[in-house]
Amino acid sequence: MPTLTNAELTVELLDPVADRARFGPRYCTGGYVFQIHDRRHGPLLTGPTYPHEFNWFDGQGIPDAFNLAPLRDPASTSTTSLVIGVGTCDLERREVLEFCSWETEQVATPGGGAITYRTAHAFQGFELTLVRTVTLENRTLHSETQIHNHGQRLLPVSWFPHPFYPQPSGDELLRTSLSIDMPANDGYDLAPNGFIRRRTLAPGHEGHYAALGVRAQERATFTQRHPALGLVTATTSYAPTFLPIWGNHETFSFEPFFERTLGAGQSDRWSVSYDF
Repeated sequence: MPTLTNAELTVELLDPVADRARFGPRYCTGGYVFQIHDRRHGPLLTGPTYPHEFNWFDGQGIPDAFNLAPLRDPASTSTTSLVIGVGTCDLERREVLEFCSWETEQVATPGGGAITYRTAHAFQGFELTLVRTVTLENRTLHSETQIHNHGQRLLPVSWFPHPFYPQPSGDELLRTSLSIDMPANDGYDLAPNGFIRRRTLAPGHEGHYAALGVRAQERATFTQRHPALGLVTATTSYAPTFLPIWGNHETFSFEPFFERTLGAGQSDRWSVSYDF
């Protein structure tokens, strides 16, 4: 398992080949942050089933996903689609048919270093390259994504990170710089101080989900309660278009979506920085 390490943190990432048994058609296989270990506090991340077990759908750590915008020629009758960062998949059967191949490069620095993952996709007229770079700089983890449309088709991109934090002891969970609307739901409400707070925990694995209304014109900051560190933050380089939240007994997570459509020859780049 590749790692980035400095005096305070060790970041574990899944290897796209050696850890293939941990992948399915949901999460990107390059740059998947599996766990972050603090020398004083131990593991900082969790997951819906952590620490009891692991499955590819629930995941753990900080995975990210393009799976909600699978690519397929509308005229095709096949059930096969391309999931960016994963490969060709049969989404009806929830199977990866052929994983994409990545070129990887690791660079060490005094602050921790970086690992870059590069892959290319060509499928039913779609052609693109994808670059994922994960960098550890002291107590900050940067996760950057670059994509370039080499084909003639319009390329819809829908991506989200899925950081899984441990449930804090209190009810307050998350505060964001975004203007948000809280829909009617059983799991969450807004506290007077602006924190999203837990109303109740559903029994078992099921958890509670809510799709927050967002009005974003610029990048967003998220401040998360953490049982070991007190507060941790995440900052996007983009204005999120959609913001679901979800949590169960083991974890709480937010998903700030990045959504674009790239024309022929167009590129885009975005990132999330996590401060621990």
